[in-house]
Amino acid sequence: MSVLPLRLTDLPLRQPAYVDLIDWAALTPSEGQRLREFGLCEGASVEALHHGGFLGKGPIACKVGRMTIAMRRAHAAAITVRTGPETPGSELGA
Repeated sequence: MSVLPLRLTDLPLRQPAYVDLIDWAALTPSEGQRLREFGLCEGASVEALHHGGFLGKGPIACKVGRMTIAMRRAHAAAITVRTGPETPGSELGA
C-alpha cells in the first residue's frame, strides 16, 4: 500500500489517515491551541466524516483518534495527512 500525502480538505470521506504535517504558521495561536487540545498533532489518526455547509464547502466533521470534532475548512487546509500505514515503511515490517 502506497503512502499518499494530501490536505485534510481533500481526504475522501471515511478514508483513515494520519496527520503528516500541520502548518502552524497558517493558524493563529488560539486556533493552534484549540486543535492541540482536540489531539491534533503529527501522527494522530484522522478520518473525514462529513462536509457541511452549502455544497459541502463548510466545516468538516472529523474523527481524531476516538473523538469527533467539527473543524473550519481553513483549519483543515493547514493539515497534511497521509493514507496508508501509521509510519512510512511500517508495511515492510520496519
